[in-house]
This record gives sequence, structure tokens and C-alpha cells, in this order.
Amino acid sequence: MAILSAQNPLILGSASPRRREILTGLGLPIFVLPADVDESVRAGEAPSVYLERIVADKLRRVTERLGGREGAAVLVADTSVIVEQDILGKPADIEDAVRLLTRLCGRMHRVLTRYAIGLPNGALVAARTVATEVWLRAAGADEIAAYARSGEGLDKAGAYAAQGVGAFLVERLNGSYTNVVGLPACEVVLDLKQHGLLGPYP
Repeated sequence: MAILSAQNPLILGSASPRRREILTGLGLPIFVLPADVDESVRAGEAPSVYLERIVADKLRRVTERLGGREGAAVLVADTSVIVEQDILGKPADIEDAVRLLTRLCGRMHRVLTRYAIGLPNGALVAARTVATEVWLRAAGADEIAAYARSGEGLDKAGAYAAQGVGAFLVERLNGSYTNVVGLPACEVVLDLKQHGLLGPYP
């Protein structure tokens, strides 16, 4: 098993700039090779089951695409916003963003990120789901509409960005902040170290 290095980077199976920023901020060498899978929720599918299925599909798809490319390991992830067991995805448009934000403001929701680390040959090394509780403050309809129109949350589950302008809505959270952004940094580093993929760190 290779240790992460410039010659053997971590293959990130995601096009998310947030995940890329988290990993590069940790000083980890990465190569981006996005997974292309259908992320539709099946009827009656529980959030945990949905995340496990999507992440397993992403890992399989990325390892199929590697084609002999050098890499120490593959990392894939998926983040969902959960309210009352409902999975809130990315808004279809500004009107849908207003609908999602109206449902989230003034209450607590959970952000679940499931990630998996595998070897280039497809063998699973580690997988876990990390949960963070987030409270968005009560906000007026004008604030919600103005934020939706900014477009910041149109490509994000739940229609908001805790790391951007959307922070003005985040009252408090319980758990990993980077998990809300898209990848739980602490847990990822621990799993890489535990399984011999990361040398002396930091």
C-alpha cells in the first residue's frame, strides 16, 4: 500500500471545489477524477441507505475510470441535508431554493456526509458517515429571497453555503464544521493515518 505523495496522490472522485479546498488546505496531494453517477433518491429510501449506495457507486465508478493512473488511494463522498428523514438535494432554481431555505430556517437540520476510501484496485479501505446538527436562524421572507437570488446556494444541498454569505443564517452547529462544507477533515485524516496511507502528519 503506497503512502500519499506527489507521485501517488489521493484520487478525489468529486468535482466539488469545497472538497478540493478542504483537502489541499490539509496539505494533501490530490488528483481530481470526478465520479459520474445517478444521484436520484429511490422511493422510500432512507437517508443512510441512500448515502451508502451513492458512495459505493461513486467508488466503483472512479476505480473503473483510473485506467492504471498512479495513486495511493481513492476518496469519494456525498453530502445530504436531512429534515424529518427527508433528503433535501440541490435546488432546481431560485424558486426551489426559496422553498428549501424556508423549510430550513428557524429549526435544526442534520447534514450527513458519507465518504469512502479505497485502493486503486477497488478494494475498500474505510467508509463512514459523519453527522452534524445545524440550526439556521429564523429569517424573513425578504432575506431568504435575496439570498436565493444571489445564486450562492444553487449548487449546494439545502440551498445554502455555511462557508460563504450563507453564514449569516447559521446560528450554531453541533459537530464537524467541515462536514457541513462537504467533507469531515478530522475523520478523513484519521482514517488515512490509521490505514497507513499518510506518512508523518502534519
